[in-house]
Amino acid sequence: MSALVGPLSLRIALPLAWVCAAAALALLIWPGRAVADEAVMALVLLVLAAAGAALLPLLKRLARRAGEADALAARLAEQEAQLARALRQRHEALERLSHDLRTPLASMQGYLELLLLRHGTLEAAEAQNYLQTAVRNGERLSRLVGDLLELARLEADAAPLHSEPFPVAELAHDVAQRFAAAAERAQVALVVRAEQQPTPIVQAEVRLVERVLGNLVENALRHTPCGGRVAIEVEGAEADGRGARISVSDTGEGIAAADLEGIFDRYETAARVGEGGGAAGLGLAIARRIAALHGSPLELRSRPGAGTTVTFTLPGAAGAADAVDTQKTT
Repeated sequence: MSALVGPLSLRIALPLAWVCAAAALALLIWPGRAVADEAVMALVLLVLAAAGAALLPLLKRLARRAGEADALAARLAEQEAQLARALRQRHEALERLSHDLRTPLASMQGYLELLLLRHGTLEAAEAQNYLQTAVRNGERLSRLVGDLLELARLEADAAPLHSEPFPVAELAHDVAQRFAAAAERAQVALVVRAEQQPTPIVQAEVRLVERVLGNLVENALRHTPCGGRVAIEVEGAEADGRGARISVSDTGEGIAAADLEGIFDRYETAARVGEGGGAAGLGLAIARRIAALHGSPLELRSRPGAGTTVTFTLPGAAGAADAVDTQKTT
């Protein structure tokens, strides 16, 4: 109701003020007027002052509305620019994804067609080599499709987190053991540094944290030359051993500053991500999304020629440290 009273009173006051001003002016210039000039002038000034006072809130309101309109126009322009950037990035991402899907598929199809055309004339070793190449491309294609589905599920929050308390250092050792053979083939030292006590206890989904560590270690191994080193480091995020800050670092070629922007974006194909026959950078995008689901950003520090370090933090579990220590003593 009060919202209507203000504009209504203003609509009444303004015409009334101007009518009074017009009447005062008419008295001032009317022939044979009986009112003194000073009194008429005072009345005119009084009416004009009243009209100005009544008009001032309207002017302020109009100025405020004009400012709000300018701010709204600026926000709309920014949103339009963001939408245009998003559409352009989506178009580029689809082109890169199409290339990443088409490359292994075309290779696999080519080798299978060659096997059909030369069936019965190929040497056993040559046929086996073609089949192995086709299988490798099929596996690569399957991993890419699986990563796409996993990333879509994570971004859609299709399943809730199944968090539980666990010592993350033990998981780091398990992941290092899983990649030990690959590190040995690449002649890269893979180490785990988690010496602090008590053991950091986190509240997270084990499977997803293992996926993050696996993606980061695999990416680090891919871009670390022979004789280099990849390290998984775990340190307590809180003084009582709850929570942990985990980092995966390497002594690889590093990432140029120009490639750092958008390195975690879906389908990123910067030199670090796309080399070595790997697919698009879905592993880093998945790792970032999982870290975000646990309330942590995925931080990346890198310098060309000096290696790269990726870090994230997991929340602690209240009372979990005591429970784990009790289990160890029994």
